[in-house]
Formats: sequence, C-alpha cells, structure tokens
Amino acid sequence: MALDLTFRIVVRLAAACLAAACVAGGAAEPFPHKEIRFIVPWNAGGSNDIAARTLGHLLAEQGVRVIVENVPGATGSIGMAKVANAEPDGYTIGMGTSSTLALVAQNLTTLRNEQFAPIARVTIDPLILLVPAGSPYGTLEAFIGHLKKNPGKVSIGTPGNNNLNHIFAVMSGRAAGVDVLAVPYTGGSKVIADLSGKQIDAAVLKPSESKAQIDGGLVKPIAVFANERLKALPDVPTFKEKGFDIFPYGPLVQMAYIVAPAATPSAVRERLIAIFGKAIQSEKFKASAEAGGAVVDDLTGAALVREINSVQKSLNEVGKKVFVAEKK
Repeated sequence: MALDLTFRIVVRLAAACLAAACVAGGAAEPFPHKEIRFIVPWNAGGSNDIAARTLGHLLAEQGVRVIVENVPGATGSIGMAKVANAEPDGYTIGMGTSSTLALVAQNLTTLRNEQFAPIARVTIDPLILLVPAGSPYGTLEAFIGHLKKNPGKVSIGTPGNNNLNHIFAVMSGRAAGVDVLAVPYTGGSKVIADLSGKQIDAAVLKPSESKAQIDGGLVKPIAVFANERLKALPDVPTFKEKGFDIFPYGPLVQMAYIVAPAATPSAVRERLIAIFGKAIQSEKFKASAEAGGAVVDDLTGAALVREINSVQKSLNEVGKKVFVAEKK
C-alpha cells in the first residue's frame, strides 16, 4: 500500500514536471530577446549609417541590442536584397531610401516594395549642391555660368546612381541648358572626401553628410534643392529663389525609413514600430538629425506605406523623363 502510494506520488510529480517543462519550452520568448541586425545599404560614415548607429545607441537604452551592418553596392540594392530575403522574424531589418525607390521606378533592380514591411520613417533629407572651398564658382550663379561654358565636362559626385541625387545633378545641368558629368560613388562619405580633395567639381549630398566639412571650411554649399531654405544652413539660397526650376515634373523627397521582410508577423512589426518609434521621437535623435539639416516626423506602419507609394508614383514619372532623356 505504501509502495503504491509512493509510486502514485512520483508519477504525479513527474507529470507535473513534464507539463511545466512543456509550458516553458513552448512559451515564446519576448521580442526581441537577441540582437537585431540593421542593414545599411551604404558605406560607413554616410548619413544613413550615422542615423542607424545613433538609433542603435538609443535602443540600447531600452535594453535592445542592434548591430549595424554596412552592405554597400548597386545604389542600395545589394543590402536591401539581403533584407528582403532574410528570415521574417524581426531580427533582420534595413534602411530603405528614396534611392532604391528610384531604381524600382526604372526597373534597374529586381526588388519591389511588396517585399518589405515598412516600420518607421527615420528622416526626410533635403539635398544640397556643394563645391570645394576656394572654388571660383562659389555661388549658384557662377556655377551655372561655369556649366554653360563647359557642357558635359563639369563633374558632379553623387552617392549611388540613378537616384534622387543623380536626378538633381542632371537637373542642375538642365538649369544651365547643358549636360553634366555625373560621377556615382558607393556612399556619401566617399563623395565628400573627393570633393574636399578637389577631385570632383561639385556634389549633391545631404547636409548631414557634409556638415563637418562645411564647418571645417573644406567645402561650400551653394544651393538647396528645395522650395525653402534650411534651418541648419540659413545663408544658403534655394534654386527656386534664384529663378531655377529643379522640380519641373513635380516635387521629390529624399527620405530614409526602416523596413523588415514582408512576411514579418504583425505582432513583431508592432513591436519594432514601438521601439524604433520611441528612439526616433526622442529629443536626442531629433536634435542630432535636425542639426544635420534633416527633418524628423512620426510616420509609421500603414501611413508610411501610403507615403512610400506616393513617392514611388512620382519617381515612376520623373525617372522616365530625366533618365530616358539623358540616355538619348
């Protein structure tokens, strides 16, 4: 009798332990329970890389580990392809940009927006035209005059090819009624290095990619590709105020935004929106971004999808008119 009672107790204890083990084993760990791989499809040192690393530090304050990985090449396509093809578990995300949307518009990449789940917009980045310090063409009027006298010979560096920077380089030439020599690089840091070294005549970059060199007196901004002057560069005129139309086919916006693979579960997407949204809306990130001339807003999820589709629609039209005409 005693043995039988002991046996039944042991069996019940074993069953209880097994059930507890099953529950523990079956319970999903809260997301994220390991580091998130954040792919930046550009070289280290550029504005997107700086923003990603700033966000990484801010997420660390939330107890979230982020590893930034630079995968440059093909105007962002190589890195973004890695994101599209990653396991859709939220542990691989990427920095999408208008540059990749421009490639989609021209069918220069196999990537499509449907391969991604947009999480949050990071920044809107106005673009500026710069020349080396000491250039004899240190004003927009002087530079336009230089273009007119040297059709097809003036070099303008851009991070990537067939993107918004390239579009604006072409439109700078059209303001003078001539072609330019667009020189693509794999990232903004390389463009600014060659511009500072006077290896190229001009560049189209974001303020955040060139602010240090501007402050250091190595390069000079001469115009803003926008309808209004920038708070970070209040003395730099716009093309518009000087009488040049660089938006003849409609407005364009350069932006950076976080995406995950399309099949990422909705619960994981919402968690990514929450943690990255908090970091992006923090005073530390806003101050850092705005000091570099960028604009920060609160666009996430479905609203961001609509914005991406809107920008894509504009680029589908503008890309054909600019690049098809350029190739003729």
